[in-house]
Amino acid sequence: MCPTVAAMPAYNEAKSIYDIVVECKKYVDSVIVIDDGSSDNTADVAESAGAYVVKHPKNLGYGGAIRSCFETARNLNVRQMVIIDSDGQHNPADIPRLLKPLEKGVDMVIGSRFIENKSEHIPSYRKVGMKVLDTATNFVGGINVTDSQSGFRAYNKNSIQKIRINNNCMSAGSEILLQIKDQNLTFEEVQIHCRYDVEGASTHNPVSHGTKVLYKIFRDMEYRRPLCYFTVPGMVFFVTGIFMGLSFLQDFYLGESLRFGPTLLMILLTLVGTFMAFTGLILHAISRHFMYLRQF
Repeated sequence: MCPTVAAMPAYNEAKSIYDIVVECKKYVDSVIVIDDGSSDNTADVAESAGAYVVKHPKNLGYGGAIRSCFETARNLNVRQMVIIDSDGQHNPADIPRLLKPLEKGVDMVIGSRFIENKSEHIPSYRKVGMKVLDTATNFVGGINVTDSQSGFRAYNKNSIQKIRINNNCMSAGSEILLQIKDQNLTFEEVQIHCRYDVEGASTHNPVSHGTKVLYKIFRDMEYRRPLCYFTVPGMVFFVTGIFMGLSFLQDFYLGESLRFGPTLLMILLTLVGTFMAFTGLILHAISRHFMYLRQF
Protein backbone atom coordinates (compact mmCIF):
# COMPACT_ATOMS: atom_id res chain seq x y z
CA MET A 1 0.00 0.00 0.00
CA CYS A 2 1.30 3.45 -0.99
CA PRO A 3 0.20 5.94 1.70
CA THR A 4 0.18 9.28 -0.14
CA VAL A 5 0.80 10.14 -3.78
CA ALA A 6 0.73 13.18 -5.99
CA ALA A 7 -0.75 12.46 -9.41
CA MET A 8 -0.62 14.73 -12.43
CA PRO A 9 -1.89 14.62 -16.01
CA ALA A 10 0.84 15.63 -18.44
CA TYR A 11 0.75 16.40 -22.15
CA ASN A 12 3.95 17.71 -23.73
CA GLU A 13 5.25 19.06 -20.41
CA ALA A 14 8.90 18.01 -20.77
CA LYS A 15 10.07 21.53 -19.89
CA SER A 16 8.35 21.68 -16.50
CA ILE A 17 7.67 18.12 -15.39
CA TYR A 18 11.06 17.40 -13.81
CA ASP A 19 10.93 20.30 -11.35
CA ILE A 20 7.27 19.64 -10.48
CA VAL A 21 7.94 15.97 -9.72
CA VAL A 22 10.98 16.79 -7.57
CA GLU A 23 9.06 19.42 -5.61
CA CYS A 24 6.05 17.16 -5.07
CA LYS A 25 8.27 14.36 -3.72
CA LYS A 26 9.10 16.59 -0.76
CA TYR A 27 5.52 16.25 0.51
CA VAL A 28 4.31 12.81 -0.66
CA ASP A 29 5.57 9.24 -0.72
CA SER A 30 5.37 8.82 -4.48
CA VAL A 31 4.50 10.73 -7.65
CA ILE A 32 2.35 9.40 -10.49
CA VAL A 33 2.55 11.01 -13.92
CA ILE A 34 -0.06 10.22 -16.56
CA ASP A 35 1.64 10.86 -19.89
CA ASP A 36 -1.40 11.54 -22.07
CA GLY A 37 0.06 10.66 -25.46
CA SER A 38 2.78 13.32 -25.43
CA SER A 39 4.79 13.83 -28.59
CA ASP A 40 7.86 14.99 -26.65
CA ASN A 41 9.92 13.16 -24.01
CA THR A 42 7.64 14.00 -21.07
CA ALA A 43 7.56 10.38 -19.91
CA ASP A 44 11.35 9.99 -19.95
CA VAL A 45 11.90 13.23 -18.06
CA ALA A 46 9.29 12.29 -15.45
CA GLU A 47 10.87 8.87 -14.94
CA SER A 48 14.30 10.44 -14.55
CA ALA A 49 12.86 12.60 -11.77
CA GLY A 50 11.64 9.49 -9.97
CA ALA A 51 7.97 9.40 -10.99
CA TYR A 52 5.84 6.34 -11.64
CA VAL A 53 4.71 6.93 -15.24
CA VAL A 54 1.58 5.62 -16.94
CA LYS A 55 1.63 6.16 -20.71
CA HIS A 56 -1.41 6.64 -22.92
CA PRO A 57 -0.72 5.48 -26.49
CA LYS A 58 -2.72 8.47 -27.74
CA ASN A 59 -4.02 11.70 -26.30
CA LEU A 60 -7.31 11.04 -24.49
CA GLY A 61 -7.84 14.49 -23.06
CA TYR A 62 -7.92 15.88 -19.53
CA GLY A 63 -10.80 13.69 -18.41
CA GLY A 64 -9.10 10.55 -19.66
CA ALA A 65 -5.89 11.47 -17.82
CA ILE A 66 -7.77 12.18 -14.58
CA ARG A 67 -9.55 8.85 -14.93
CA SER A 68 -6.15 7.15 -15.18
CA CYS A 69 -5.04 8.96 -12.02
CA PHE A 70 -7.91 7.38 -10.09
CA GLU A 71 -7.49 3.95 -11.70
CA THR A 72 -3.77 3.92 -10.94
CA ALA A 73 -4.38 5.03 -7.36
CA ARG A 74 -6.88 2.21 -6.89
CA ASN A 75 -4.50 -0.35 -8.41
CA LEU A 76 -1.71 0.80 -6.09
CA ASN A 77 -4.05 0.80 -3.07
CA VAL A 78 -3.30 4.45 -2.37
CA ARG A 79 -4.55 5.95 0.90
CA GLN A 80 -4.42 9.61 -0.14
CA MET A 81 -3.99 11.26 -3.54
CA VAL A 82 -3.33 14.86 -4.50
CA ILE A 83 -3.97 15.78 -8.14
CA ILE A 84 -1.90 18.73 -9.29
CA ASP A 85 -1.19 20.35 -12.67
CA SER A 86 2.12 19.50 -14.32
CA ASP A 87 2.65 22.89 -16.00
CA GLY A 88 3.82 24.79 -12.92
CA GLN A 89 0.66 26.79 -12.27
CA HIS A 90 0.15 25.13 -8.88
CA ASN A 91 2.60 25.40 -6.02
CA PRO A 92 3.57 21.95 -4.62
CA ALA A 93 4.24 23.66 -1.28
CA ASP A 94 0.44 23.88 -0.90
CA ILE A 95 0.15 20.08 -0.83
CA PRO A 96 0.31 19.79 3.00
CA ARG A 97 -2.50 22.33 3.23
CA LEU A 98 -4.72 20.08 1.08
CA LEU A 99 -3.76 16.89 2.92
CA LYS A 100 -4.46 18.22 6.42
CA PRO A 101 -8.30 18.05 6.24
CA LEU A 102 -8.08 14.45 5.01
CA GLU A 103 -6.56 13.48 8.34
CA LYS A 104 -9.71 14.79 10.02
CA GLY A 105 -11.90 12.46 7.96
CA VAL A 106 -12.84 14.75 5.05
CA ASP A 107 -13.20 12.76 1.84
CA MET A 108 -12.15 15.43 -0.63
CA VAL A 109 -10.34 18.76 -0.44
CA ILE A 110 -10.58 21.42 -3.15
CA GLY A 111 -7.81 23.94 -3.59
CA SER A 112 -9.67 27.22 -4.13
CA ARG A 113 -8.29 30.44 -5.56
CA PHE A 114 -11.09 32.56 -4.10
CA ILE A 115 -11.52 31.82 -0.39
CA GLU A 116 -9.31 34.69 0.80
CA ASN A 117 -10.28 37.00 -2.09
CA LYS A 118 -6.82 36.68 -3.58
CA SER A 119 -7.98 36.56 -7.18
CA GLU A 120 -6.56 39.89 -8.25
CA HIS A 121 -4.00 38.23 -10.53
CA ILE A 122 -6.60 36.20 -12.40
CA PRO A 123 -7.52 37.74 -15.79
CA SER A 124 -10.99 39.33 -15.76
CA TYR A 125 -12.33 37.15 -18.57
CA ARG A 126 -11.34 34.05 -16.58
CA LYS A 127 -13.14 35.32 -13.48
CA VAL A 128 -16.37 35.79 -15.42
CA GLY A 129 -16.15 32.34 -17.00
CA MET A 130 -15.30 30.69 -13.67
CA LYS A 131 -18.24 32.38 -11.96
CA VAL A 132 -20.64 31.09 -14.60
CA LEU A 133 -19.29 27.54 -14.31
CA ASP A 134 -19.30 27.71 -10.49
CA THR A 135 -22.94 28.79 -10.46
CA ALA A 136 -23.98 26.07 -12.91
CA THR A 137 -22.04 23.34 -11.06
CA ASN A 138 -23.41 24.38 -7.66
CA PHE A 139 -26.98 24.50 -8.95
CA VAL A 140 -26.91 21.15 -10.76
CA GLY A 141 -24.89 19.38 -8.06
CA GLY A 142 -26.72 20.89 -5.10
CA ILE A 143 -23.41 21.91 -3.51
CA ASN A 144 -21.60 25.13 -2.68
CA VAL A 145 -18.00 25.53 -3.83
CA THR A 146 -16.08 28.70 -4.63
CA ASP A 147 -13.80 27.21 -7.30
CA SER A 148 -15.42 24.38 -9.27
CA GLN A 149 -12.73 24.41 -11.96
CA SER A 150 -9.72 24.01 -9.70
CA GLY A 151 -7.47 21.16 -10.79
CA PHE A 152 -5.63 21.08 -7.46
CA ARG A 153 -7.49 18.63 -5.20
CA ALA A 154 -6.88 15.93 -2.62
CA TYR A 155 -8.80 12.68 -2.11
CA ASN A 156 -8.86 10.06 0.62
CA LYS A 157 -9.23 6.32 0.06
CA ASN A 158 -13.02 6.44 0.28
CA SER A 159 -13.39 9.04 -2.49
CA ILE A 160 -10.70 7.36 -4.63
CA GLN A 161 -12.73 4.16 -4.56
CA LYS A 162 -16.08 5.82 -5.28
CA ILE A 163 -15.37 8.49 -7.89
CA ARG A 164 -15.71 7.38 -11.52
CA ILE A 165 -14.85 9.61 -14.49
CA ASN A 166 -16.95 8.93 -17.60
CA ASN A 167 -15.85 11.72 -19.94
CA ASN A 168 -12.51 12.56 -21.53
CA CYS A 169 -13.12 16.31 -21.84
CA MET A 170 -12.24 19.22 -19.57
CA SER A 171 -15.56 18.87 -17.72
CA ALA A 172 -14.03 16.12 -15.53
CA GLY A 173 -13.51 18.61 -12.69
CA SER A 174 -17.21 19.47 -12.58
CA GLU A 175 -18.16 15.82 -13.12
CA ILE A 176 -16.33 14.87 -9.92
CA LEU A 177 -18.12 17.59 -7.95
CA LEU A 178 -21.50 16.44 -9.26
CA GLN A 179 -20.79 13.03 -7.72
CA ILE A 180 -20.28 14.40 -4.20
CA LYS A 181 -23.91 14.06 -3.16
CA ASP A 182 -24.42 10.84 -5.15
CA GLN A 183 -21.57 9.16 -3.29
CA ASN A 184 -22.24 10.79 0.10
CA LEU A 185 -18.78 12.36 0.14
CA THR A 186 -17.70 15.18 2.43
CA PHE A 187 -15.53 18.02 1.14
CA GLU A 188 -13.69 21.10 2.27
CA GLU A 189 -11.99 24.00 0.49
CA VAL A 190 -8.59 25.49 1.31
CA GLN A 191 -6.86 28.51 -0.16
CA ILE A 192 -4.20 27.87 -2.81
CA HIS A 193 -2.08 30.06 -5.03
CA CYS A 194 -2.03 29.79 -8.80
CA ARG A 195 0.35 31.31 -11.37
CA TYR A 196 -0.85 32.66 -14.71
CA ASP A 197 2.54 33.76 -16.03
CA VAL A 198 3.62 30.20 -16.89
CA GLU A 199 4.57 29.86 -20.55
CA GLY A 200 2.17 27.61 -22.43
CA ALA A 201 0.17 26.88 -19.28
CA SER A 202 -3.04 26.21 -21.20
CA THR A 203 -3.53 24.79 -24.66
CA HIS A 204 -7.30 25.29 -24.58
CA ASN A 205 -9.19 28.33 -25.82
CA PRO A 206 -10.94 29.63 -22.67
CA VAL A 207 -14.20 30.42 -24.50
CA SER A 208 -14.33 27.01 -26.18
CA HIS A 209 -13.33 25.28 -22.96
CA GLY A 210 -15.95 27.10 -20.89
CA THR A 211 -18.70 26.46 -23.44
CA LYS A 212 -17.98 22.72 -23.57
CA VAL A 213 -17.90 22.40 -19.79
CA LEU A 214 -21.13 24.39 -19.42
CA TYR A 215 -22.82 22.21 -22.07
CA LYS A 216 -21.79 19.05 -20.22
CA ILE A 217 -23.05 20.45 -16.90
CA PHE A 218 -26.46 21.19 -18.40
CA ARG A 219 -26.54 17.72 -19.96
CA ASP A 220 -26.06 16.33 -16.45
CA MET A 221 -28.88 18.60 -15.30
CA GLU A 222 -31.22 16.59 -17.54
CA TYR A 223 -30.65 13.60 -15.25
CA ARG A 224 -30.00 15.24 -11.91
CA ARG A 225 -32.63 17.98 -11.94
CA PRO A 226 -35.33 16.94 -14.42
CA LEU A 227 -37.89 19.11 -12.66
CA CYS A 228 -35.85 22.20 -13.52
CA TYR A 229 -34.83 20.90 -16.96
CA PHE A 230 -38.29 19.73 -18.12
CA THR A 231 -41.12 20.45 -15.66
CA VAL A 232 -40.47 24.15 -15.00
CA PRO A 233 -40.11 25.12 -18.70
CA GLY A 234 -43.08 22.86 -19.46
CA MET A 235 -45.23 24.66 -16.92
CA VAL A 236 -44.20 28.01 -18.42
CA PHE A 237 -45.25 26.80 -21.89
CA PHE A 238 -48.50 25.35 -20.54
CA VAL A 239 -49.49 28.48 -18.62
CA THR A 240 -48.60 30.68 -21.61
CA GLY A 241 -50.77 28.52 -23.84
CA ILE A 242 -53.68 28.66 -21.40
CA PHE A 243 -53.49 32.45 -21.15
CA MET A 244 -53.36 32.72 -24.94
CA GLY A 245 -56.39 30.43 -25.18
CA LEU A 246 -58.37 32.49 -22.68
CA SER A 247 -57.46 35.65 -24.57
CA PHE A 248 -58.59 34.11 -27.87
CA LEU A 249 -61.88 32.94 -26.33
CA GLN A 250 -62.51 36.44 -25.05
CA ASP A 251 -61.87 37.90 -28.52
CA PHE A 252 -64.10 35.23 -30.10
CA TYR A 253 -66.86 36.03 -27.60
CA LEU A 254 -66.60 39.70 -28.60
CA GLY A 255 -67.10 38.77 -32.24
CA GLU A 256 -63.54 38.57 -33.55
CA SER A 257 -62.46 35.62 -35.66
CA LEU A 258 -59.72 33.24 -34.56
CA ARG A 259 -56.41 33.51 -36.43
CA PHE A 260 -54.88 30.25 -37.56
CA GLY A 261 -51.23 30.97 -36.65
CA PRO A 262 -51.68 32.19 -33.06
CA THR A 263 -54.29 29.49 -32.40
CA LEU A 264 -51.91 26.75 -33.61
CA LEU A 265 -49.12 28.22 -31.44
CA MET A 266 -51.45 28.18 -28.43
CA ILE A 267 -52.28 24.50 -29.00
CA LEU A 268 -48.61 23.58 -29.47
CA LEU A 269 -47.52 25.42 -26.31
CA THR A 270 -50.21 23.73 -24.26
CA LEU A 271 -49.50 20.23 -25.56
CA VAL A 272 -45.71 20.53 -25.48
CA GLY A 273 -45.82 22.12 -22.03
CA THR A 274 -47.99 19.30 -20.69
CA PHE A 275 -45.69 16.66 -22.19
CA MET A 276 -42.54 18.32 -20.78
CA ALA A 277 -44.07 18.76 -17.32
CA PHE A 278 -45.05 15.10 -17.01
CA THR A 279 -41.72 13.97 -18.51
CA GLY A 280 -39.89 15.89 -15.81
CA LEU A 281 -42.04 14.36 -13.08
CA ILE A 282 -41.44 10.83 -14.40
CA LEU A 283 -37.68 11.34 -14.78
CA HIS A 284 -37.53 12.87 -11.31
CA ALA A 285 -39.17 9.78 -9.83
CA ILE A 286 -36.79 7.49 -11.76
CA SER A 287 -33.67 9.44 -10.75
CA ARG A 288 -34.73 9.48 -7.08
CA HIS A 289 -35.27 5.72 -7.28
CA PHE A 290 -31.79 5.08 -8.71
CA MET A 291 -30.16 7.35 -6.14
CA TYR A 292 -32.04 5.47 -3.39
CA LEU A 293 -30.77 2.13 -4.73
CA ARG A 294 -27.18 3.46 -4.79
CA GLN A 295 -27.27 3.75 -1.02
CA PHE A 296 -27.50 -0.04 -0.68
